[in-house]
Amino acid sequence: MKTKTLKENKVNIITLGCSKNIVDSEVIMTQLKGNGIEVVHEAEDDKFNIVLINTCGFIGHAKTESIETILRYADAKKEGLIDKVYVSGCLSERYKEDLVNEIPEVDAFFGTREVPNLLRALNADYKKELLGERLLTTDKHFGYLKIAEGCDRPCSFCAIPLMRGKHVSTPIEDLVKQAEDMVAKGVKEILLIAQDLTYYGLDIYKKRRLADLLRALSDVEGLEWIRLHYAYPTGFPMDVIDVMKERDNIANYLDIPLQHGSTEMLKRMRRGTSREKQEQLINDIRAEIPNIAIRTTLITGHPGETEEEFEEMLDFVERMRFERVGVFTYSHEEDTHAGDDMEDTIPEDVKQERADEIMQIQEEISAELNQEKVGKVFRVLFDKIEGGYFVGRTEYDSPEVDNEVLVPVEEKNHVRLGDFANVKITSAEPFDLYGEIV
Repeated sequence: MKTKTLKENKVNIITLGCSKNIVDSEVIMTQLKGNGIEVVHEAEDDKFNIVLINTCGFIGHAKTESIETILRYADAKKEGLIDKVYVSGCLSERYKEDLVNEIPEVDAFFGTREVPNLLRALNADYKKELLGERLLTTDKHFGYLKIAEGCDRPCSFCAIPLMRGKHVSTPIEDLVKQAEDMVAKGVKEILLIAQDLTYYGLDIYKKRRLADLLRALSDVEGLEWIRLHYAYPTGFPMDVIDVMKERDNIANYLDIPLQHGSTEMLKRMRRGTSREKQEQLINDIRAEIPNIAIRTTLITGHPGETEEEFEEMLDFVERMRFERVGVFTYSHEEDTHAGDDMEDTIPEDVKQERADEIMQIQEEISAELNQEKVGKVFRVLFDKIEGGYFVGRTEYDSPEVDNEVLVPVEEKNHVRLGDFANVKITSAEPFDLYGEIV
C-alpha cells in the first residue's frame, strides 16, 4: 500500500470466516455499487482508500485472525496509507464494546444486523430494490445461497446465536429469485447454506419446508447442481431425501454436522440426539440413496470428554465410513453453556492429538473409497488450473473443503474452467483423484 491521492472513495472488503460471511459481503458490495461507490473484494493492489473487514468470531483461531487483520489495517491508517477502516460481522457483533476501547483507530464497528448503518457510514443509502441482488465474489460458475439467518439450537459449545440471533428463514419466492439472478450471471452450482438447513420454514411457514424449497430451486432453468450444507441431524426431514432422489440437479451430497459419536458427549453438548439415532439417520439416508456422499464435522476435547468417550467416537467414524470428515478442536467460548458452566480441562495438545487420530482413520477410509472409483467415469465441474492440472470436483465434493479431481493440462484433456466434462479416473490418492477426459 502507498499514500493515497484518490479523488473518489474506493472500498476494499476483506471477508473472513465462513460462506455465510461471503454472502454478507456480496450483499454489501451490491449496495455500494448501487450507490455509485467503487468497491472491490480482497484487492491485491493498493488502489483503495477505505477498508471494510467482515470478521469471524466463531472460535479462538478465527477470532485471532480477525483481530490481526484489523490491527494490520489500523496500522496502515496510522501510517497514512488508507483513510478509513470499518469493521463488521460476528467479531464486531460479539465484542463491539471491547474492540472500540482497544482499537480506537477503527472508524466504526457494526454488528451482523447493521447493514443500513454501515452503508450510511459510507455515505450510501440502503436500496430496497437491490434486496436479493448480489455481486458474486466466488468463481463465476458457483455461488452460495443463504436460506436463513441465525439459529435456535442450544448447543453447549456454539456462540452463533449470540452473534447471528434467532433463526429467520428467507421466503421461498425470494430465494428462487436470487437463484434465477445467479444463474443469469453464469452460476451453474448453488450451495445452500444456513446455520441449520433442516429448521428451514418452521418460523415463517410453521412447518419444515426445505423439501419444498428444493423443488422450487431445482425448477430454475440452467441450474445444474444444488448442494446442501449444514443440515442439523435432530428432526431431519426425510422428505428432503425423497426430493434428492426425484431431481437430477440436486447433488447426492449432504453435510450433516454430527459433532460426536458418544451418546453421553452428545448430551453434554446439548445436541438433542444420541449415537444410535445418528447412526439410524445415516443408515436410513444411505438406504434411500446408496451413492450419496455424507460429510460431517466432529469436535474433540469438549469439556468432560473422557478417553472412553473419545474411543467411542473413533469407533463411530470407523463403522460409519463417512465420505468426508472435518475435525475441530474444542474452543472455550464465553457466554456459551459450556464456556460458562464447564471447565476447559483437556489440554490443547490432547485435543489436537485426538483430532489427528480421527483424521488418520478418515484418511484410510477416504483412500479405500477413492480406490473404488478407479476405472469409473464421473461428471466433473472444473474450477481452476493449478500445478499443471485442471482441477475440478464431482457432485460428491464441495469447493475448498472436499476432494478434488486432477486432470493433466494436455491437448487431449482440454476443458474450459466453469464447464462440466466426463472424466475417467485413472488413479487415486487419499484425498485426490486423477483422470482423463473421455
